[in-house]
Amino acid sequence: MLGDFEIFPFSAAEEAEMLLRVALAALAGGLIGFERRRSSAPAGIRTLSLVAMGSGAFTVISIFAFSRLDGEFVRDPARIAAQVATGIGFIGAGTIIRSGTSVRGITTATGIWVAAALGMAAGSGLYVLTAGGTVLAMVILVFFPRHPGHGRDEDEEEDTPENRL
Repeated sequence: MLGDFEIFPFSAAEEAEMLLRVALAALAGGLIGFERRRSSAPAGIRTLSLVAMGSGAFTVISIFAFSRLDGEFVRDPARIAAQVATGIGFIGAGTIIRSGTSVRGITTATGIWVAAALGMAAGSGLYVLTAGGTVLAMVILVFFPRHPGHGRDEDEEEDTPENRL
C-alpha cells in the first residue's frame, strides 16, 4: 500500500550515525592513501578515500536500507559485502602492471583492498577495528622495509622461476 511507504524511515540521529560511519571510512582510506601518494603509487588519497567511503556506504545500505520490506524483516548484509569484495578485486587488479620480468602495483592493489575492508568495518559500526586497522596499515606501509629495488613497492618481485614457486 502506498500509505505504508515512509519517505524518511530513519530519525535524524540514525542518519547522522550512518553518515559518521561513512565519514570514518573515508578518513581511514584517506590516511592509507596519503602514504601511497607519498610513495608515488598510482592510487592515492582521493582514490583510497573514495574506495573506503563507497565500501562503507554499501555496508551501511546493506545493514539499514533493506531491513524492512513489506513489513517483513529482510536483511542479509553478507550479500552486498561479498559483491563489494568482488568489485574491489577488479579495481585492485587494474593497478597491477607487469612489464617484462617485473611486476608493479601489488602493494597499491593491496592498499585498495585493505581500504575497502576498513570501509566495510566502519560501515558496520566497528569503530575500534576501523581505527586499529588503519593504524596497523599505516605502520606496515611506513615502517616495514621496502624491496631493495628503490622506487618499487615492497611486494613487487621480479618474475623469475624461483619467485613463481
